[in-house]
Amino acid sequence: MKNAVGRKMPLLLVLLLSLTMVLSACGGGNTAKNEPPANNQTDSNNQGAADEGSNENLSPLELALKGEYKGTKVTMFGPFVDADQVKFENSIKEFEEKTGIDIQYEGSKEFEATINIRVDGGNAPDIADFPQPGLLASIAKTGKVIDLTNILDQDKLKANYNQSWLDMGTMEGKDGKILAGIWNRSNVKSLVWYPKKQFEEAGYEIPETWDELMALTEQIAKDGDPAWSIGIESGAATGWTATDWVEDIMLRTTSPENYDKWVSGELPFTSPEVKRAVEIMSDIWLNKDYVYGGTKSIVTTAFGDAPAPMFTDPPKAWFHRQGNFITSFFPETVKVDEDYDWFYLPSIDEEYGKPVLVAGDIYAMFNDRPEVRAVMEFFTTGESIKTWVQSGGVIAPMNDASLDWYSSESDRRMAKLVQDASTLRFDGSDLMPGKVGAGTFWKGMTDYVSGTATLDEALKQIQSGWDN
Repeated sequence: MKNAVGRKMPLLLVLLLSLTMVLSACGGGNTAKNEPPANNQTDSNNQGAADEGSNENLSPLELALKGEYKGTKVTMFGPFVDADQVKFENSIKEFEEKTGIDIQYEGSKEFEATINIRVDGGNAPDIADFPQPGLLASIAKTGKVIDLTNILDQDKLKANYNQSWLDMGTMEGKDGKILAGIWNRSNVKSLVWYPKKQFEEAGYEIPETWDELMALTEQIAKDGDPAWSIGIESGAATGWTATDWVEDIMLRTTSPENYDKWVSGELPFTSPEVKRAVEIMSDIWLNKDYVYGGTKSIVTTAFGDAPAPMFTDPPKAWFHRQGNFITSFFPETVKVDEDYDWFYLPSIDEEYGKPVLVAGDIYAMFNDRPEVRAVMEFFTTGESIKTWVQSGGVIAPMNDASLDWYSSESDRRMAKLVQDASTLRFDGSDLMPGKVGAGTFWKGMTDYVSGTATLDEALKQIQSGWDN
């Protein structure tokens, strides 16, 4: 229609317009030197419009890095105190400098008891760090946790995390499933530590399967030493070490779905699946030739003291299954990759692949503002934990965290293990209600190992935590 009207424009109007254009061209040379040419002004306006349009396609993190949220504040509450708080604050320092966003972190040793009070009282932080996802899950059901499904780019999350991390962050909200949090720091538990130098000198080889592990355990016993050093004494928390073993074996003998049902209480402790896991553990724990000090010493040995027999000369024990934090209890004189190392606790049933038991920190969002979105997006990147990784002691769950950041070959292998795991699952007892996970589960395993309860009695006792 517009073209038709144009064709009908009177000839006189066309001539007038042409004359105007000619006069404008002739007068161009009189433009003041201090005035920018009209075409430059137009280009500037177009550029501004282009910049404004391009901003619409930028993520909150990208906008933050352009200074869009400079001068804003984001509050955060979590369990990091003392040295951990220093490491955390160092890890966010560069981000704060680049963006001008002030992340005001508050750490508390009473985080678990305090966060519920703050959320219920309408005083929730913008972001909270939960070391126990079970606690976050209970709060998510109230509807007070912001669903991150439409806050964060899901394609980017899937590219940067093993799917298991996203599965573990998906929880029941008030009106259905939500992405309740994202993972920022992790610890690996499916590790068997050993005295590397002496191990190699003895001619032993790293077992790749459970059958090979048991065969090597028997061989070491025949050579005159117990293979394993185990201790579960931990004051009021005595027994938690045993729960980790059961969790690791559950992941190797039944499906991830059954593991999840077990953690949620749908699969009882008295089920054949759980009983089989404890029986497999018992093949090692209840054999006096396999454990340093014999079975009875397990209950009286502090978990932090348990690795010590590996570091005598010659070693009095050769294996210790524990998470990567345990190196804090190793003698200060021993060196990683030289004096000690770890191998992956082997798979048992091949159909369940290469599962890894983990612990870690999941960050949840309670207040929705652009700068809070930017900080949450930042926490999904390896860059957000780079300096902490470089200082040692933690593993980044993100795929974009470079293996070159890790200070030891041991940590690099650990990070690769997490990235390549067929299944990742969080420490089960930490996900269970406290009455079970930190109650009957701890006590029941302690009673069983000490001999004051049979396996069936112990499993019934543990299950009573759910039944009550």
